[in-house]
Amino acid sequence: MLKQLAARKSVAAMTREIESGPKLNRVLDRRALTSVGLGSMIGSGIFVLTGTVAAQHTGPAVTLAFLVAAIGCGLAALCYAELASMIPISGSAYSYTYATLGEGVAWFVGWNLALEYVMSGAAVAVGWSGYVVNLLAEFGLHLPDALTNAPLGKGADNHLVTTGALVNVPAVLIVVLLTWVCYVGVKHSTRVNNVMVMIKILIIILFIAVGIKYVTPDLWQPYLPANTGTSGHFGFSGIMQGAAIIFFAYIGFDQAATTAQEARNPQRDVPWGIIAALLISTVLYVLMSAVMTGMVSYTELNVAAPVAVALDAHPELKWLGLPVKIGAIVGLTSVILMSLLGQPRIFMAMSRDGLLPPSMQKVHPKYRTPHVATIITGLVAAFFAGIFPLDVLGELISIGILLAFTAVCAGVVVLRHTQPDTPRPFRVPFATFTGVAGVAICLAMTLFLPHDTWIRLAVWTGIGFLIYFLYGYKHSRIRQQA
Repeated sequence: MLKQLAARKSVAAMTREIESGPKLNRVLDRRALTSVGLGSMIGSGIFVLTGTVAAQHTGPAVTLAFLVAAIGCGLAALCYAELASMIPISGSAYSYTYATLGEGVAWFVGWNLALEYVMSGAAVAVGWSGYVVNLLAEFGLHLPDALTNAPLGKGADNHLVTTGALVNVPAVLIVVLLTWVCYVGVKHSTRVNNVMVMIKILIIILFIAVGIKYVTPDLWQPYLPANTGTSGHFGFSGIMQGAAIIFFAYIGFDQAATTAQEARNPQRDVPWGIIAALLISTVLYVLMSAVMTGMVSYTELNVAAPVAVALDAHPELKWLGLPVKIGAIVGLTSVILMSLLGQPRIFMAMSRDGLLPPSMQKVHPKYRTPHVATIITGLVAAFFAGIFPLDVLGELISIGILLAFTAVCAGVVVLRHTQPDTPRPFRVPFATFTGVAGVAICLAMTLFLPHDTWIRLAVWTGIGFLIYFLYGYKHSRIRQQA
């Protein structure tokens, strides 16, 4: 069993399987891949988690939390770029880990990528719902709280409690709608995404340019509030916990890797898309979070729609409120869309390896999309969007992706020693240092996440390995070929 868990797939074997397996449409160029990354990244961090992290963990130093997260994410992005150029297939970190650290770790990473993408779509749908409810209220349309909030919430002791609400209906509806968009084709999905990316970048730039005139520097004092005596509540531990949670805002760059099989020139364009998306989003994140915390006290930002709160604090900016809120809704929509686009392709890769049922790699005869995996992803995301609150979902996403990034960084170091002669169209500079530093920073951030997050991760991982030993272990193609 230990030998099976350590079994690795060669890069050559993966390439052969892609050439002989179901074909996806290769329609994505360098610009489209960058847009896919930005579609996933710009939205959740800016429009949703910034306020929560500032209010509960960092104060105005949320900008520093963004930078800490960006450093860890940047190291991981370089490692992703090298592996994506070597192994240009769907599956992202799952496929890379299979080639470097073996089937057991690959299953763990793939299962936690499912946690990342599904929960990401669900979490951003909750934020989307908050902005929609806020916007409708401006026009005098007030939706009942019982139908716009999660029935579960996080109590003072971090345990789940009931809220009295029934289901977050707007969050469920947007997930269902965008699942259909992903079902009918990646080309249609990326066209919709390109338009939304342009809109939200223009809106963010407009908010920064106008909002900076209404910044009150006194609101940045103290820049980093003193720790309250509880780990993670301000002070240094608050910065680290805030960075770990807000890491969720950066996860979208690996979407370019999940669509590698639909890229025209994956060896060249996927690394470009990964790095470009990360750099653009980091600059926008830091600038916008600085302006937001300078417009209104960070203590007022613990809501699902923090940008709306910052604008509402300045009546003279009422004219800007409507376009920015619409831009936020558009931005969050593209993040949900890209989350629902990425996960089915990881299920497809796991199915190709025999670890999930063959139905997961079925490609629609007309739309050329993994339609069965798309429907399953959408249904699960809709369930979590309707039931769970934003803070619980955000913590789960961060720990899953941090561990996946840790595996990718380690994988680069392993491959440099085990397969030094394999062609690498993109090479990580100072690979050993970059990989080890990426592992250290990503693991360090996981240690600052709440204790209950680790418990939920353990439960999720336990369910995953139960599925693996009941199905994947028996049907693994490597085991059958051994």
